[in-house]
Order: sequence, then structure tokens, then C-alpha cells
Amino acid sequence: MQRFETARQAALQMRPDVPVYCFRPDVLKADARQFVDMFPGKVAYAVKTNGEELVLRTLAEAGINAFDVASPAEFAAVRAVAPDAEMLYMHPVKAQSDIRLALEEYGIRVIAVDHEAEVTKLTRVVRALDIDPGSITVFVRIQTKGHAAYELSKKFGAGPAHAVELLQRLNRYGFKVGICFHVGSQIEDPDTYERALVSADWVRGRAGVELAGLDVGGGFPAEYGHDPNRKKPEMPSLEALMTQFRGDIAEWGFDEMPLVAEPGRVIVARAFSLIVRVLLRKGKRLYINDGIWASLSDSWTGKITLPARFIPDPAIRSRNGDAGKLVPFRVCGATCDSVDILSRPFWLPETVDTGDWIEIGHIGAYSLSLRTHFNGFYPDTFVEVMKPFDEGTAPESFASLETMAD
Repeated sequence: MQRFETARQAALQMRPDVPVYCFRPDVLKADARQFVDMFPGKVAYAVKTNGEELVLRTLAEAGINAFDVASPAEFAAVRAVAPDAEMLYMHPVKAQSDIRLALEEYGIRVIAVDHEAEVTKLTRVVRALDIDPGSITVFVRIQTKGHAAYELSKKFGAGPAHAVELLQRLNRYGFKVGICFHVGSQIEDPDTYERALVSADWVRGRAGVELAGLDVGGGFPAEYGHDPNRKKPEMPSLEALMTQFRGDIAEWGFDEMPLVAEPGRVIVARAFSLIVRVLLRKGKRLYINDGIWASLSDSWTGKITLPARFIPDPAIRSRNGDAGKLVPFRVCGATCDSVDILSRPFWLPETVDTGDWIEIGHIGAYSLSLRTHFNGFYPDTFVEVMKPFDEGTAPESFASLETMAD
């Protein structure tokens, strides 16, 4: 992998026509260690956020020794780079064959359920393999409702009374049991965790069984850009959020039991930026070589404000407009799908033109995981960059919520 001091240096030396992922391993290690130091329990990185081999290997080097996995492919990816790491199988709905694979071949002993049919699948496999159920911890996922960029309570989670029944049934079968929840991705309200803890406390009180742990899922927010045309959200820093969280844990009496978190976005977001090239400027539209079917699905949903830095091509000798004036451009992706248009305009210098580059920051979470081969476009070029995105010059542009007419 080529190494550069900054993404600007990479763009000007490589002059790439394909998107380029700028990986910052030192940033990834620092953000992982910061979270581990702040969280009062086990940290299991959510592989779904970014399961690239270089990411998992770097996290293992940083001391992450537990991973939240959801599929056989993720089992294999973790085992390939961290043979001794613990894997937590926290997907609530699973194929019975995958449960068997997890227990028999990978030795996984932590698993999540939210329905009696999942308990039946698990019990059938455990009996067939003659495994002591007391060696397995089963977390019952409960429904929660919070405020997050991506709210995750609609698809998974047992209602409170149902969760009580599941805990009692699993306890009778001899499993160790715990409670888990997931408040969503990129929370927007610091009280979200306390509301989930209230529900967990209600379930615990009525189940009347000994709990082996509480898994609080993910949702811990990463830092992105901010549109200066809009009021800045009143979210505390991660340090302040974690201080409040620890207080809530103690207040609701969960501080005396093992705790687990499944962070993803907060650990890996800042570790990557993306260099894209302007393939065409057409009036107030920019056509770039990436898009919603590749690295920029977060920009399609409009949930995240991505910071961006303009990298002008020095080969362009003559430009029109005022270089100091930022104007909104509608950004179109590389595919021939007319839906492939970012939901937010990017504000860039008026002089931006065909052939220039843009570095889009903080795209480490989900951008690589969700990219597709649609239309034959699949960004897969990586370089290592030494300087963190935040230490560069101030981003000249940002994705704005302001709408534009075509």
C-alpha cells in the first residue's frame, strides 16, 4: 500500500481517476483505545461497520479482543486476523445451520435471541452437539425506542413481557442469560441509553433470574461535519456522554454486572477519507466517480453531514468564478442510475471544474461495507495517509441540508 503524508499529496501524485480510500491506522488505533478506556466493560467491535481485513487486523493490534459478528463470513474474517479473539453472535435471527457452525466450528459461546423460535433452534443444536447449555450465554434482545440517525428498534427486539418469558425459559433450559438492546446508529439524544436501561430494569425485575450481563449495543456517535447554515446539534462530547452513561448504569443498578458494548461508527469513522474526482461539471452539477451505490450511502440518506476538502488540479490553468466564494453543487454519482444523486448539495468553491478532486472525510463507517458492484463500479483502491483528516486545512465544503432546484 502506498503511503502519503496527506490525501492532497496522494491526489496530486497519483492523479487518480478512480476513488481512493485513505486509511489512517494510527487514528483507528487511537479511537479504539479511547473507547476501551472510557467504557466500563467489554468492548466488542461491530464488524458490520467496516469488516475490511486491514481494519480488523489493526484493531486486533490495538488490543481489541472481542468482535460482534452476524454471519459465517464475519466469523471467518475475524478468525483470519485474530485467531484467539472472542466472537459474540448478536444477530437475533439466524439460520439453524449458522448456529451450528458458530458453536461447533468457531467455538462461539455468546449469542442473542428475541423470539421463542430462535430459542428452539439454539436448543436443538446444543442438544445435537451435546454441549453443556451452562457454557453458553444467551442475551435476550429487548425493544427500545430512541433518537438516532438510524433508528434500529423496528426490526428486532422482544417486547418487555415477551422478553421476561424468554429469559425464564432459557434459564430453565440451563443457559446463562443476559439482556441486550441496540438504541440505533449515531444517537442524537444523550438520554437515549437511560431510557433503554429503564426498560432493561423492568424486564430484569419481572424475570427474576440471575443475569450474566448487560449488552448495551452500539449507537455511540462519531464526529462528522456541521453545516454552518444550521444550528449545531446540542450533543455532548463522547467523554461527557460516557460520563453520563456510567452514571445511568450505576443509577439503575447495572454497574455490578458484566457490561458489553458493540461500538462501530465511533471507532472507525475517522480512520478513512475518500478521494473522488470530478468527472464532469455541468452548470451547478458535479458528476463524480463514486456515489450512493458505492461509498456515499450516508450522503444519500441525508442523515450524516460529511466534511469535505477541495483539491484543485494544478493542471487547470484557467478557471471561471471566485475561488473564495462557496456555492452549492448537486453531486451526481458514477452510475447510470438517475437515483444516484446525493440528497444534500456540496458547497464548494465557485471555481471547481472537471478534473478536480474532493477529499470526503470521516467515511470509515458503513461506506466500505455497503459499496456494491452495480454498473461495474466498485471502489477498491487504498493508500495509507499519515495525517488525520482533522489536522488538515479547514474543509472548504460540507454537505448541506439546504435543498436545491435542478
